[in-house]
Amino acid sequence: MRAKASSTSPTLAEADDTIAAIDLGSNSFHMKVARLRDGELSVLDRLREMVRLAGALDEDNRLVPAATAPALACLKRFGERVRHMPVGSVRVVGTNTLRRAHNSAEFIAAAEAALGHPIEVISGVEEARLVYLGVVQSVANDGQRRLVIDIGGGSTELIIGEGLQPIYMESLYMGCVNMSEAYFPDGKLSRKRLRRAGIAARIEFEPHEARFRRLGWEEAIGTSGTIRAVERIVTEAGWSNEGITWPALKRLLAALVKAEQVEGLKLPGLSADRAPVFPGGAVVLHAAFEALGIERMLSSDGALREGLLYDLIGRIRHEDVRSRTVTALAKRHDVNPDQAMQVERTALRCFAQVVEDWSLGGDLPQQLLRWAAQLHELGLDIAHNQYHKHGAYILENADLLGFSRQEQRLLAVLVRAHRRKYPTSVVKELPANWLPIMQRLIVLLRLAVVLHRSRSPDPLPPIELKGRPGSLVVQFPKRWLREHALTRADLEEEAEFLRAADIQLKVR
Repeated sequence: MRAKASSTSPTLAEADDTIAAIDLGSNSFHMKVARLRDGELSVLDRLREMVRLAGALDEDNRLVPAATAPALACLKRFGERVRHMPVGSVRVVGTNTLRRAHNSAEFIAAAEAALGHPIEVISGVEEARLVYLGVVQSVANDGQRRLVIDIGGGSTELIIGEGLQPIYMESLYMGCVNMSEAYFPDGKLSRKRLRRAGIAARIEFEPHEARFRRLGWEEAIGTSGTIRAVERIVTEAGWSNEGITWPALKRLLAALVKAEQVEGLKLPGLSADRAPVFPGGAVVLHAAFEALGIERMLSSDGALREGLLYDLIGRIRHEDVRSRTVTALAKRHDVNPDQAMQVERTALRCFAQVVEDWSLGGDLPQQLLRWAAQLHELGLDIAHNQYHKHGAYILENADLLGFSRQEQRLLAVLVRAHRRKYPTSVVKELPANWLPIMQRLIVLLRLAVVLHRSRSPDPLPPIELKGRPGSLVVQFPKRWLREHALTRADLEEEAEFLRAADIQLKVR
């Protein structure tokens, strides 16, 4: 299916204040382009294309290349709209299907070439955070506690929050596409099949029911194509005067049983392209109402892509949720703030001297170095022995709000590699485009850690750095190293560690 477009496109001259968000969902791809003006977003363009990427997964959770052709063709069309935009003004995220696909790297490489922008694969909890951020921007900021549900193609996100702040988030592995494929593969509808699908959905909700009910909410809001379609159907059919109600949902499922077949399903407000995956989504929503005791739900146009836009605005304004996540994580694990600050300050000063020599431009390399310095002693909260490995494990496996999976991986590797033997095998597993950057960031972080090994508050002397391919020259003031024999010995040991990784540390 070709993209559905609305609004007008700006000229290339308008690109400087234009931002875009692209959501690579399991059922549909969405793009929203907007201009930031006087602190407000003005929508310039919307594109949506139903590609059913989840249907391209085989039984081994591998994307079948032939089945991904429609998705790549869609992204080429999206690319025509955003390719000219600067890096950093466009955010593209992949969700459940790209989280699950074992060969997602191959698809992502082709997709990035089609779009002209990098793609981030985000965790289910990060997806939930962004969905909530998008929804709350479209409702009154009255401080109410809200339940937000997003039924996607391959996952369902549940969030409870107050005002702009999410309180509790979960992502469940079920959505309109995978539920429809699992329980209605031939398009036949029956009471028995709907009951089986409903039981499966309730099993997914069961571990979370008690906590959501205990937290409670004043208003339930749904987002996604499934929920908006359900609301249209129940209101146009006269089963509800406003929003989705429990009695209206029961009548909807009865109508599905009566229809017997997805093909030719005649429900008011249901589009032909939505119909094949509608039964699975309707069952998930019915199970959510039943499990959580929802009485009424209103739909919202705000969703993941809107959340991406507002999150991007925060980054532009240096209100990056990732920085707040790092600060909270350091506090939770009792990281020594004075030592972290010293290492961070030195690492960034070193970075500034070699940023051009080592081609470390862009925001993310510097941010990663900053965050790694702040968290390099994270693992000490578990044990001193091998604490760099403990810290890396936490970073790679925790739900870090604001971070993509790749960003978490890069941060974890920096912390893993900041001391002791250089982990060559771990570093070599990084994406090829990040490998030289990460090797250089690791050297800078290790150098900063070595220079502050004494944990002394005394300032370091002026140090000059020169970055060269495969080496780093560090120049100290005359006689300083002679007067600081322990630091000299530490640097000599560090040079040996790095030599094993074919990196020369030259200290003068």
